[in-house]
Amino acid sequence: MPTRSAQEGSRRAAAPARTRLRLPQTRWRWRGCVPAGGRSPEDTRDAILEAARRLFLTDGLQVTLARVASEAGVSKGGLIYHFGSKEDLVTALAVRMVHEFRHEVEERVEADDAGPGRLVRAYVRVSVDPAADQTLAQERQALEVILGTVAEVHEIWRADSRWWKDALATDGLPELTRDLVIAAADGVWATVEWGDPYPPGRTEALRDRLLALTHEWGE
Repeated sequence: MPTRSAQEGSRRAAAPARTRLRLPQTRWRWRGCVPAGGRSPEDTRDAILEAARRLFLTDGLQVTLARVASEAGVSKGGLIYHFGSKEDLVTALAVRMVHEFRHEVEERVEADDAGPGRLVRAYVRVSVDPAADQTLAQERQALEVILGTVAEVHEIWRADSRWWKDALATDGLPELTRDLVIAAADGVWATVEWGDPYPPGRTEALRDRLLALTHEWGE
């Protein structure tokens, strides 16, 4: 059974002490509606991506571009203006998922955390989150599996894995401690994502223990 690290190249990112990452400002719109009229080009792209996400989840990648366009409320020509092919649409979804996770981690870097391991701690706070929406996590996992059938998506995940490794290499933790904590956080995340949540209170305890490990390595 693939884990998040295998599927998405172990998505790990954040910026030291609230340094902003160069990421798109539009957040991933898993739910909610995009206004039908007066849309900006970015809103139109988001509407198309959201329509594709919904249809890929229900019907797989065999969905036609015409159907995606209809679901998004645009013409097929309008869709092709933004995404020239289905492959472009699929890879854009994969990139958006990668960037969304990076942004989430960046947001969880605490402003007053200047010590070694701050990026790892932000990663843990996102990955081992007792307040996370389990349905959303399972939808994301399902989409990862669907998109993962496309070779270009694997290259996106491999590139993202290299990006994370470079980002975490300067985090200040010993390599073994860093890899242990990240692997454990990925395991907790995968457990929830595959629909097998922990009993009440366990997720919080696991999160707190992993965070503590990032401080104990020098003791």
